[in-house]
Amino acid sequence: MVTYARGSSDHAATFAKYVIETRVGVLTCSAAPSIASVYRNSPDMSGMLALAISQSGRSPDILAAMAAAGKSSALTVALVNDDDSPLAELCDVTLPLRAGNERSVAATKSFIASLSAILQLVAAWSEDEPLTEGLASLPELLGDAWRSDWSPLVDRLADVRSLYVIGRGPGLGAAQEAALKLKETCGIHAEAFSAAELRHGPMALVGPDFPLLVFRQSDESGEGTDELVREVLERGAPVFVAGGSASRAVSLPVPTAHPLIEPMLQVQALYRAANALSLARGLDPDRPPHLTKVTETL
Repeated sequence: MVTYARGSSDHAATFAKYVIETRVGVLTCSAAPSIASVYRNSPDMSGMLALAISQSGRSPDILAAMAAAGKSSALTVALVNDDDSPLAELCDVTLPLRAGNERSVAATKSFIASLSAILQLVAAWSEDEPLTEGLASLPELLGDAWRSDWSPLVDRLADVRSLYVIGRGPGLGAAQEAALKLKETCGIHAEAFSAAELRHGPMALVGPDFPLLVFRQSDESGEGTDELVREVLERGAPVFVAGGSASRAVSLPVPTAHPLIEPMLQVQALYRAANALSLARGLDPDRPPHLTKVTETL
């Protein structure tokens, strides 16, 4: 299986990779749309599933990549918010997100809807009853996540210039999305890393003036993430943990849920915090500078 996406949708594709590989056992890779749109080439994709994830369904590079995948005998599937878009018309199967019109430049609800659609697809594909049952409570869980109080994070980041956002497994896509939103809406140089990668170079920047926001899942990755948090705290860095707690780290509340649902709830809580943080920094979270609503990449 291959995925095609850009921006927030590509973070949803990262989430899809971990969920599909761990729950279904199908190798899932992020493919480069530019192979078709810029280099005018396409690998043999016969017998593969090509999944495009898009808010607008209008980016020329995604359209070119999916057209090439279809010509190469792949089954093409679109997760798209605009079900009247060219992408929806192009693909063999369209799964409409139906999140409604995105009114701000930074996409939010279409990202949450993408993660929900991915989980519902995987729950049906793998016949995972606990996940299916967990998804039935998703509207209430998202409401609870929106009401979570992340004001300690807002207060601490009001004047910072840089930070890391850490995740692992399905949480990595959530960390990538959080870092992007902090860049877009708050003007913070936020970078996302896997908890497994932080020690490979990026740790050199960690210290008292370099905060970390950690997305922790209650799955097999939890123990390793906790170990990393303890190591970072020893370096004197301010650490905020969503989905867990550690001595001297600030715990950010999120509802308890199925481990695969937790990243979605963490992002939901982050969105509200990012909105408040943007305003605290004197910015307009709905209209980030130098950005447009629909990005049409070649």
